[in-house]
Amino acid sequence: MAASSRAQVLDLYRVMLRESGRFTSYNYRTYAIRRIREAFRENKNVKDSAQIQMLLNKAKRNLEIIRRQTHISELYSTDKLIIENQKQPRT
Repeated sequence: MAASSRAQVLDLYRVMLRESGRFTSYNYRTYAIRRIREAFRENKNVKDSAQIQMLLNKAKRNLEIIRRQTHISELYSTDKLIIENQKQPRT
């Protein structure tokens, strides 16, 4: 993978994770983050530039869906779950 392509993929990965973190629903948020990580791990060994470009385009379409859904999620937010109110352990 070319350096510019790698940087583009990593940037898209970070943006998708950041946007997914904006879901107000804990279940949607954790599901989206898990699916993004799995999808990028699945395709980390792809070498064909045409295949990489196809996957990038698919990820960009999914990013737009995530952005739209997080906006809707913010409009119709609900109370936090008990699991969300717990302190996160420090790592």
